[in-house]
Parts: sequence; structure tokens; C-alpha cells
Amino acid sequence: MIDHLDHIVLTTSHPDDCVRFYTEGLGMSLERFGEGRVAFRFGAQKINLHVKGREYEPKAHLPVPGALDLCFIAAIPLDDVIARLQAAGVKIVEGPVPRTGATFRLRSIYVRDPDLNLIEIAERADPD
Repeated sequence: MIDHLDHIVLTTSHPDDCVRFYTEGLGMSLERFGEGRVAFRFGAQKINLHVKGREYEPKAHLPVPGALDLCFIAAIPLDDVIARLQAAGVKIVEGPVPRTGATFRLRSIYVRDPDLNLIEIAERADPD
């Protein structure tokens, strides 16, 4: 019945830092739409941004910054992602480490965004 995710909503207390992290750090495209709304576009998906206390309706029952744990599959080799993050001053909190993804094994790193959401960035692991 469900095919794929279209978008998710991220609630932030630090909108300017959040925009920099997702665009400059992770290389997502900034999209402005509607009446002052902001989203980060990547592949065929996007992340809509809500600012804590100024969320758009309807919204989650308890929208709170720092509650997400997301995994992104990189479009470039993970070693290149690591180099780009280090150049942008983004601290890697763990990895590279092996993980299990939805459809294949992963090689992953973990970082935190400005609201301390846990962001996993992964590539398909080499088969054994």
C-alpha cells in the first residue's frame, strides 16, 4: 500500500544554523515555498522545516527539536562525505561502522545537527 516517503518535518530551535547544516554540511538544496516556508531537497525527497513555537498546522502532537534519528544514503563515496564534513567543521560522533539498512548492509557514520538530532550517513557495504 505504501511506496516511499515524500517528505518529513523537522522542528528546530536554531533555524539559521539548521539551514547551514543541511545545505552547506550535507549538500541539500534549499527550497522556499508558500508563505515563508523552508525545505531541504535531496533526491526525490525533502525535509520541511518548522521552527519551534511557530509550527505549521497540522503538526505532530508534540513537535520537539532533537527527537529525530535519520539515516541518509550518500550519493557519493562515504570517504568523500567524511572529507566534506570535516572541511565544513562537522564533528563525526561515530564511524565508519557496519550497520543493517532497510534493503542492504551499510557502512555508516553519525553526526548531530544543530538541534542534536542524530544523523546517520551511509553507503552500501561491500558484500562479504
